[in-house]
Amino acid sequence: MTLRTVCLHGPESTGKSTTTARLAREFGTPVVAEFGRTYCERYGIDLTMSDLVMIAHTQDLQVRAACDKGRFPVIVDTDALMSAVWADMMFGRRDPWFARWDNPADLYLLFDIDLPWIEDGTRMFGSAADRQRFFDLSKAELDRRGVRWEMISGSGEARYEAVLAAIGMAQAA
Repeated sequence: MTLRTVCLHGPESTGKSTTTARLAREFGTPVVAEFGRTYCERYGIDLTMSDLVMIAHTQDLQVRAACDKGRFPVIVDTDALMSAVWADMMFGRRDPWFARWDNPADLYLLFDIDLPWIEDGTRMFGSAADRQRFFDLSKAELDRRGVRWEMISGSGEARYEAVLAAIGMAQAA
């Protein structure tokens, strides 16, 4: 199977952005960085539902543009499914736009919360209870959407090897 998109999914401070950059080098394919981080670094973390929709929509446009280049797999550091989970975490509800969104990745890698929390100025949910809730909502969203996903756990090189193994298995299927 040719994977067009591989999306790293899950709570904050689980190694998604670090892994995204490394995968881009590994495969030599386009990467779509997490637009939400860029947005929060520029405008702050006092987000509204409209902000989350705009972040998700912009991220989606960037993913589509990267796919248009025809070099696969495009590595995506979160997508609209993750923004929907943010809406659940922040507001307990989501905008109807998220239900209409129709561009899921071919493979999602759900990053476990087995790494220590690191505060970086844009992260919000660092308590053990919040991290578990965020993880549970992230997993539930993947299951609800019926997308293909694999769990990624471990630390350091073992975590990265788990990522490569999951991608390899998906490509072989």
